[in-house]
Amino acid sequence: MEGRNEKLFSRKRSFTFGAYGGIDKFITGNESSCAESVGHSILDILDSPSSEAKPLTSAPSSQKVTELFAIIEKLQGSRLDEQRCEFPPPLRTRLLKIGDGLPLILPPKSGGYWIDPPLDRHVETSPTLSQGGFGLESYDIMERDSEAKAYQEFFRHRYHHSFTACDPSLGPLVLSVCLEEEENRLRVILRMKECSINGTFSVSLFQQFPTAVELAKMLCSSVSVSFFEAVSYLKAPEAIMAFDEHRVSQNFKFGVLYQREGQLTEEDILSNNEESEEFLEFLSILGQTVKLQGFTGFRGGLDVSHGQTGNEAVFTSFHGREIMFHVVTKLPFTEGDTQQLQRKRHIGNDIVALVYQEGHTPFISDVIRSHFLHCFIAVRRIKRENEGEGGDGGSFQVSITAREDVPPFGPPLPTPPIFTEGSVLREFLLTKLINAEISCYKAEKFSRLESRTRSSLLEALRSELSSRSQCMLGEPTLPSIPLTEGGRSGPEGGGGFIENFKRAIRVRSHSFDTLGVPKKAGGVAGQRPKVSKY
Repeated sequence: MEGRNEKLFSRKRSFTFGAYGGIDKFITGNESSCAESVGHSILDILDSPSSEAKPLTSAPSSQKVTELFAIIEKLQGSRLDEQRCEFPPPLRTRLLKIGDGLPLILPPKSGGYWIDPPLDRHVETSPTLSQGGFGLESYDIMERDSEAKAYQEFFRHRYHHSFTACDPSLGPLVLSVCLEEEENRLRVILRMKECSINGTFSVSLFQQFPTAVELAKMLCSSVSVSFFEAVSYLKAPEAIMAFDEHRVSQNFKFGVLYQREGQLTEEDILSNNEESEEFLEFLSILGQTVKLQGFTGFRGGLDVSHGQTGNEAVFTSFHGREIMFHVVTKLPFTEGDTQQLQRKRHIGNDIVALVYQEGHTPFISDVIRSHFLHCFIAVRRIKRENEGEGGDGGSFQVSITAREDVPPFGPPLPTPPIFTEGSVLREFLLTKLINAEISCYKAEKFSRLESRTRSSLLEALRSELSSRSQCMLGEPTLPSIPLTEGGRSGPEGGGGFIENFKRAIRVRSHSFDTLGVPKKAGGVAGQRPKVSKY
């Protein structure tokens, strides 16, 4: 049975589900039977077993033809009408018959996504922490790396020293030490491939001033090197700060999909060109429509010189951050291209996307095929009972779906998940979008990619600091410094770590299958005060 189900659902992208049973129980079932919730009914539709008959094995040529017809008649004769009755209409037709009782988002047959609010009425806990308050005061923006700016804050403008080493087991190490005389303590940062460890130690703990090796071992007991090289490169603080803050960004880009009534496939959704007044009003809540030609703000990968990515886009500033929206209807449309690759190459490379729905057709969590898209936030305008015909356009209902390895993130959805004010909806959506992307980076695929990127950047930083320091001291330097992209190397005069760093950050792999996870670093001395890992 499972094999047949998998075979049928291998065609799920076309959304013509073949001979699926179960919908008749919901649409044409006995009126006197107990009613199921809408969420359970939809899941029954997607999970119901097939009634498709197994194909007959061909009979040997030596058998009589009459015997073959007898077998066929026996299998089909008495059950023919029953089989015809159980053969359901395509999913599109069935969903349209159900009408406005559908949720905004439905899970894929293969699973792998969570949905908030949960479809299961027995689930009381929201996957995005909606059990808490939902006022504006709870709309806190997450920090991707809360201690990334520790070097800038505590070291950059104080007298300090940095050291480098290459540990046989841990790989490249970069250590920074600062003496805070007013507090009579040492502040130390140890950077390793897996993470950075930040600690503070009272000078009174030491009988004599500790060495770089001793400080490193106090933060990580697995450090096995016997010496560190002192960094004497004058521009070292700039390079170190660039590495520490490589994950910190004040700019974000998000996709905006437009789903109209009856649209269930990626091809339908990406092919929309017309923008209704309702959709334009929603875009105005997100931000302002700007001309791309000559645009000087964060462009999110869009062309601002030659018009190759359209003429307009939606942009906004939000709490010191710049956000560019890749709106599907404003990206170039290509006649004859059912996949609309000009549009998908932008939206498909976003991590989070909004889905604005007109009508009652649900969004299937995995309908947009992408390695990068991990979260969708669906928004639908509704008209509540107390809103008359001449109202201000109705309220907005919101639902969220993300891949199952994406951790929960706020702000929490209100109960019910409906917003009546555009300003509150804007604050919620923009905060939710930013937090969703930061949370998505913790998913397996992105964390593996990030580990590889960090390892490459740290090796480039160590090599740069070591080589430049030797040059400052008048010692012979290496002919080249390893570059971070795919193991290639660049010349000494090719811009150094800062340029190599920028190139490495711009590289985004489209295949996660070959990404390796670096070995975990050893334990941290847990008895030391105020030691944190980031």
